[in-house]
Amino acid sequence: MIATLLFAVFIITMLLGVPIGASLGLAGAAAIALANRDTSWFGLLAVPQNFYAGLGKYPLLAIPMFVLVGSIFDRSGVAQRLVNFAIALVGRGPGMLPLVAICVAMFLGGISGSGPANAAAVGAVMIAAMNRAGYPASYSASVVGAAAATDILIPPSVAFIVYSVLVPGASVPALFAAGMIPGVLAGIALIVPAVWMARKHGMGHLESSLPRPPLLKSFIEAIWGLAAPVLILGGMRMGWFTPTEAAVVAVFYGLFVGMFVYRTMRVRDLFPILKESGELSAVILLVVSLAGIFAFSLSTLGVIDPITNAIVNSGLGEYGVLALLILMLITVGMFLDGVSIFLIFVPLLWPIVQHYHWDPVWFGVLLTLKVALGQFTPPLAVNLMVSCRIANVRMEETVRWVGPMLLAMGLVMVAVIIWPELALWLPRVLGY
Repeated sequence: MIATLLFAVFIITMLLGVPIGASLGLAGAAAIALANRDTSWFGLLAVPQNFYAGLGKYPLLAIPMFVLVGSIFDRSGVAQRLVNFAIALVGRGPGMLPLVAICVAMFLGGISGSGPANAAAVGAVMIAAMNRAGYPASYSASVVGAAAATDILIPPSVAFIVYSVLVPGASVPALFAAGMIPGVLAGIALIVPAVWMARKHGMGHLESSLPRPPLLKSFIEAIWGLAAPVLILGGMRMGWFTPTEAAVVAVFYGLFVGMFVYRTMRVRDLFPILKESGELSAVILLVVSLAGIFAFSLSTLGVIDPITNAIVNSGLGEYGVLALLILMLITVGMFLDGVSIFLIFVPLLWPIVQHYHWDPVWFGVLLTLKVALGQFTPPLAVNLMVSCRIANVRMEETVRWVGPMLLAMGLVMVAVIIWPELALWLPRVLGY
C-alpha cells in the first residue's frame, strides 16, 4: 500500500503541474511518514538527511561550473566564430548550413555539458543564418534542437556526471571516454537526414549567393574556441585535473577569451551570466537532492526487488528485457527531462543491470543515448523548446522534420546495443 502511495502521489502531483523535483520530494516524504507511523517525527528525520546526501557528492560540483561555461561561451562570441570557420571549410550550397549547425553543436559539446545551453548558443547564431538562406524556421529549429542533443554524449557531460553519482562502478573519466565515439556517430547520423531533407524539399535556395568567409582569417578568429576542448579533455587525460577541476579551468579560460581576447564581455556582463547559470544549476541540483528522498523510499520500502523479479522472470530473455526497457524509456522520455529520468529510473534499473552482468559504463552510454533522443522528442523536448523559442515557431510544426532525425539517432542506439565495443573500446584503450 505504501509503495502504491509513493507512485500515486508522484504521478498525481506531477499531473497537477507540480514541478518534477517537488513531486519526487513530496512522494518520498509521504511514503517515509506512512512507513514510520509509530514514530513519525523521528522517521521524517530521514527526509533532510537524504536531501543533503543526494546533494553532498563531489562530482556534482562540476554541474554548476559546466553550466556557467556554457553561458560564458554563449556570450563571448565563440559560437559565431566557430560557425564562420565551419562555413569557410565546407563552403556554401544546399544543405551546408544544417551540416555546419550540427558540427558546431558537436564541437561545443566538448566545452559545455548542457543540451539546452548548447541549443541556445548554436540557435542564436544558426537559426537566423538559416532563415536568411531560405530554410523554413521550423526546419532550422528542428536541426538545432537535434544537434544540441549530442552535447550530453560528447564529453564533458552533465548527464554522465549525474549517472556516475548514482552508479559507483562507473567513473566520470570512463563515461566521458565511452561517450565520445557514440556521440560522434550520433552527430554523423543526424547530418544524413538533415542534408537529405534540405535537398529533397529545395531548402536553402539563397545559400549559394551568400558570401563565404575567408578560411585563414576565420581559422585565426576561431582558434581560441577550437583550443577549449583540447585544454579541458587533454588536461583530464594528462592527469592535470579531475573533471570537476576541469570545469573550473574551463570557466576561467572562457572568461579570459571573452574579456581579453575577443573583448565581447565586460565586468558588468558577469552578473547576468552568473544569475542565469545559478538559476539553472539550482534547478538541476534541487531536483537531484529531492530525488534522493524518493530513491531512499524506493530502497527502504522494498519496492525495487519485486519490480526486478517481475521483469527478470517475465520470460522475455536478456534482449527482450533490454528492448522493453528501451521502449519504456522512450515513452517516458517524451514527458520527462533527462536528469529526472536518471534520478527516477537508475535506482530501479540497477538491479536488472547487475542480474544480466551488463557493463555499467555501456549501460550508462545507452541510457544517455535514450535521454539524448528525448531531448528533441515532442511533447516535452527541452532542446526543441529552446530552439523553437529562438525561431519563434510552435513545437508541433517541427514534428515532420524531427522524425527522420530521431530514426537516425535511434539507429546509433541500436548499433551500440549490437556492438558494445563502440562504447567500451576507448575507455579500455585509455586505461579507465
